[in-house]
Amino acid sequence: MIPIAEEQQLDAALASHPAVLVLYGGRTCGVCQAIKPQLEAMLAGEFTEMAACYVDCQGEGSAICAQQRVFSLPVVQLWFEGQPFDEFVRVFSIGEVRRAIQRPYAALFDQA
Repeated sequence: MIPIAEEQQLDAALASHPAVLVLYGGRTCGVCQAIKPQLEAMLAGEFTEMAACYVDCQGEGSAICAQQRVFSLPVVQLWFEGQPFDEFVRVFSIGEVRRAIQRPYAALFDQA
């Protein structure tokens, strides 16, 4: 995952990739640290064109988290063509994230 520490980095990632998953987490958030490798594996195996970014809300990314109105962890945001598509907060499964990605990803990258 691309580490994001400043709003400009997030804006650049959203502008330069047609599909982006952003994980807002924290170093001391056990759930965040557990789902991070699962999300990375899912993207690497199924959604290879989707970029992944990580914002550490308990560290250098705290200002971004406030600007994005992220006040509880973990949060996963899905962006397609620079627009917010879906958001998952606190209680969700990797399967839910997968299902939310499938249709817009297939349409964007012409996959069946």
